[in-house]
Amino acid sequence: MRFMMLMIPHGYENAEPGTMPSAEAVAAMMKYNEDLQKAGVLLALDGLHPPSMGARVTFEGGKPRVTDGPFAEAKEVLGGYWMIQVSSREEAIEWAKRCPASPNEMIEVRQVQEFGDFPPDVQKAAAGFDDMQKAAKR
Repeated sequence: MRFMMLMIPHGYENAEPGTMPSAEAVAAMMKYNEDLQKAGVLLALDGLHPPSMGARVTFEGGKPRVTDGPFAEAKEVLGGYWMIQVSSREEAIEWAKRCPASPNEMIEVRQVQEFGDFPPDVQKAAAGFDDMQKAAKR
């Protein structure tokens, strides 16, 4: 089973462009990332720049509209993620609990929807998508 662990740092929604974590925080996180890798569960990971450097595209009325960050209505934003492959939700949660997060950070654990999770009619509607995913991983 694949899970995303989503890092949600409180206050990051108001971070200035170019805001970076401390060297100490990065060192602790690198050790954690190394543990994930050594355990063979890490598939991917990335940190994200603050929302002040991002944009949102909405589709009200069917037309795309771009809003540059920061986003006034944002209460929680992503600071980064890990994609892991483990045998259960409980194992994913155990990995999240080991993260050297600060008191102002939270990790949301979400299982990735696999093609086989969908009912047959949805699988039929998405025919070819599974092949596209496999090709993208090569």
